Amino acid sequence: MKILYLDCFSGIAGDMFLAACIDSGLVEPAYLEKKLSGLGIGKIKVKVEKVERSAISATHLEFQTDEDSHDHRHWSEIREMIAGSKLAEGEKRSAIAIFQNLAEAEAKIHGSDPEQVHFHELGAFDSICDIVGAAIVLEKFNIDKAYASKINVGSGFVEIAHGRLPVPAPATLELLKGIPTYSSGIEFELVTPTGAAILKHLECEYAVPEARWEQIGYGAGTKDFPNQPNVLRLRVGESLSELQEDETILIETEIDDMNPEIFPYVQTKLLEKGIKSVSLQQLLMKKGRSGYLLRVLCDMKTLDTALEIIFRETTTLGVIWQPVRRKKLDRKIVEVETPYGKVNVKLGLIGDEIINLAPEHEDCRRLAESSGIALKEIYRVAMESASKLLKKKR
Repeated sequence: MKILYLDCFSGIAGDMFLAACIDSGLVEPAYLEKKLSGLGIGKIKVKVEKVERSAISATHLEFQTDEDSHDHRHWSEIREMIAGSKLAEGEKRSAIAIFQNLAEAEAKIHGSDPEQVHFHELGAFDSICDIVGAAIVLEKFNIDKAYASKINVGSGFVEIAHGRLPVPAPATLELLKGIPTYSSGIEFELVTPTGAAILKHLECEYAVPEARWEQIGYGAGTKDFPNQPNVLRLRVGESLSELQEDETILIETEIDDMNPEIFPYVQTKLLEKGIKSVSLQQLLMKKGRSGYLLRVLCDMKTLDTALEIIFRETTTLGVIWQPVRRKKLDRKIVEVETPYGKVNVKLGLIGDEIINLAPEHEDCRRLAESSGIALKEIYRVAMESASKLLKKKR
C-alpha cells in the first residue's frame, strides 16, 4: 500500500507541498506547467530553485504567468474555471473539493453563504495553482493513505486583506479543527489557508507509520528562520503493516431510564453526522433494572458533535470517552455488473490478499425493490459477480 507522510515541524503551505513533491521526484515542473496552463489563466511557468533553510537543501517554488492576474475572485468563478478547464475529471473533483473546504471555512468565519465567498489572496493565480497543483499530484500518484505529524502553526499576527489577524488566521483555524497542532513560538504564519485545506482534504492520520520510504523531498518556505528549518518534509513509500491501524474515539454511556424506541432515531442522527459506528447492548444494571450500553466510535473532529447529540437526544447525564487504537483490514470498493444492475462491493484485504467480500446493502436493496427479486438473491449474484471479476484480475 502506497502511503504519504508529511513532517509539518514548520507548518505547511500549498507552495511548500508542491515544492516537496517536486524535490522528491513525484512530479516534474514541466508536467505541472502543462496541466496548469489549461486552466485558462494564461501560460503558467513553474520556477524552481534550490535553496538552503538552516543547512537543509530544499526546493523553493514560484508560479509565473504571461497574463495580467488579479487577487479577487468569487468561489463560483473559480469553480466554473476549474470545471471548464482541460483537467481530467478526477483532478477537477479534487481541486473543487479543496476549494469547497476553503469556501465553507471562510463563509463560517464571515457569516455568509459559501456560494457568495469572495476570495482575496486566495483568488490570486498562485493560490489557485497551489490548490489545483496539489489535486493534480494526488490524482496522478493515487496515494492509498496519508499520515502527518502534529502541525506547528506559529504565533503572532498576519496582515491580510481583512486586516491584522491572529495566527492561525480564523479561516485556517477552522480548517484545522480536529487536527493536532502546537506552536514552537516562532512569530510567523506557518500554516496558510491553502496548506490547511490540503491537509483537510488528505484526511491524514496523525501518527508515524511503519513504512519503507522510497522518496523524500523538502519544500522550502520563502522566509529563512535562524533556529528552525522552514521546510516541509514529504515522504512516500510502502506500508510495512499488512493490517491498517488508526486512532479513534470510543464513547460509552449506560442508560436505564429511556424508552428504547428512541434509540434508532439517535443512531440515525449520529450516523448522518459522519459518526463511524453506533451500537447498543442490553445490560442488567443496579437493583436488577434493565438498561443499555450505548457505544459510539468517532473521530476527534466529530467528538463534540457526537457528544451534543447524545446529551440532547438521550437521558444520560454523563459519558466516558477515550482514544483507542484500532486494527482493521485495508478496504477497497469495486463496482460489479449483475443481471439486475450495478452493485458496489467492499473488499477487505491483508496486503494483496482478499479476506472478505461484502456487497453494499443499499445497492442491493435498491435493485431488489426495482426488480422484485428477493434481496438474498441480489446478494448472492453480487457476490458471484465480484468473485468472477477478481479471478479475471488475478
